[in-house]
Amino acid sequence: MVEGLIGIKIGMSQQFDDAGNVVPVTVLQAGPCTVIQKKTAERDGYAAVQLGLVEARAVRKAPKAQAGHFRKAGVPVVKRLQEVGCTDPAAVKEGDQVLVDIFEVGETVRVVGTSKGKGFAGVMKRHHFAGGDAAHGSMFHRAPGSIGASSYPSRVIKGMRMAGHLGHGRVTVRNLEVVATDKERHLLVVKGAVPGAKGGYVLIKKSSFAAAKAK
Repeated sequence: MVEGLIGIKIGMSQQFDDAGNVVPVTVLQAGPCTVIQKKTAERDGYAAVQLGLVEARAVRKAPKAQAGHFRKAGVPVVKRLQEVGCTDPAAVKEGDQVLVDIFEVGETVRVVGTSKGKGFAGVMKRHHFAGGDAAHGSMFHRAPGSIGASSYPSRVIKGMRMAGHLGHGRVTVRNLEVVATDKERHLLVVKGAVPGAKGGYVLIKKSSFAAAKAK
């Protein structure tokens, strides 16, 4: 079984549960994905498959090496590639399609994406510092305070929380419940929020696969 799919974040919406409560959901385009390459434990040391996300807009001009990689698998060139785990690589072959029906309503998934970039941010926004006294004349409202000792070691310790670039990092959200699937339109609806902006690529993985791998 293939562990997951490459997807695209479409956006957020809401649904009503049986008790009439509003449930926030995120709609994802999950696949369709094509198996480009297989990784086996005997040859590569681990079992996985390389998936390619099939999009409406095809790649117009691919580099020769990339085109040869896809030609070997007998599939068209795609833009987005991702390796995912697979419990039985022998059961799949190059050119097979992996669709959203690998997920079932009620199961939990992990979604990996790139968070929104917020640019340069101070310590209060970036690290949730409390800040200084807000009174007049304090001159210490949103400053970081001391960043190191002066006598020893007389330098800023590596990893010190300071102002800097916020966001645009790899974020994994776990235990998102699958609310609905639509195989015809390749849609997956999960409960809760997913990292990244609309139109961003995400990787959707089965939580059960990670639990089985940990054992």
